[in-house]
Amino acid sequence: MSLESLLIVLVIGAVAGWLAGQIRQGYGFGLLGNIIIGIAGSFVGGLIFNALNISLGSGIVSTLISSVVGALVLLFLIGLIKRS
Repeated sequence: MSLESLLIVLVIGAVAGWLAGQIRQGYGFGLLGNIIIGIAGSFVGGLIFNALNISLGSGIVSTLISSVVGALVLLFLIGLIKRS
């Protein structure tokens, strides 16, 4: 992965974390926490879509969609762990 690609993933992950926090209001971890979860979620979303052999195409919008899905999955899982 090139430095440019990594920076794009980090920025999109940050936006995805913020969006996931807005979608799941009350389950977030603050702005910074959601951004960190979004960055991790961008990698998780990519893994999920690759594992399921789902292609959203290429471009920023498809990357943002998979990143938001990954961030939502992470927020859900962390919420389950936090409750128990």
